[in-house]
Amino acid sequence: MTITLILVIATVAISIPAFSNQELFYKLDLQPYMIQARKEYHRFITHAFLHADWGHLGINMYVLFTFGRLVEDGFSYHFGDRWMLYFSMLYLGGILFSTLPGFSRNKNNPSYHAVGASGAVSAIVYSFILMEPFQPLGLIIFPFLKLPAFVFGLLYLAAEVYLDRQGGSRIAHSAHYFGGIFGLIFTFILKPDFLFRIFQ
Repeated sequence: MTITLILVIATVAISIPAFSNQELFYKLDLQPYMIQARKEYHRFITHAFLHADWGHLGINMYVLFTFGRLVEDGFSYHFGDRWMLYFSMLYLGGILFSTLPGFSRNKNNPSYHAVGASGAVSAIVYSFILMEPFQPLGLIIFPFLKLPAFVFGLLYLAAEVYLDRQGGSRIAHSAHYFGGIFGLIFTFILKPDFLFRIFQ
């Protein structure tokens, strides 16, 4: 069983019961105020195994399952016996790094809640983009429109930064691009040669 499949199963197993169990949901979600006031540091991690609804869960798990297996293959090829450790660090780091904006902005806001694996999933996707910058990628809703992975990645980051600055949305856009940035940086640190593939 792959790490990706384990993560998908664990996320589904926690998210689905929490859909109908508010007590469980609010014990595990990201609440910066509760972290600040009560030192409930587990929330930095556990929120990534919760999702707001079936659509949120389905999209994240589809993307994780699709790209996670590709990144596992790439890490296994390039890093040998260390690939499982590095892959786990990539996912965990994506979870933690993507919480930084939300925590910083809302640590004194008791009404702020956030859930989802989007930051970690973005880290996985952008790790893949750095390893395979010319692989064609497209959106699920526009499968016929494909761009080289590095172009898609730049456009997606720009869109998320723009939407984050616009505000007025329940979506934590900052978690998406912070997770993606972490995935790029972490993978580059592991193997700087990946970056130069773009210029070859």
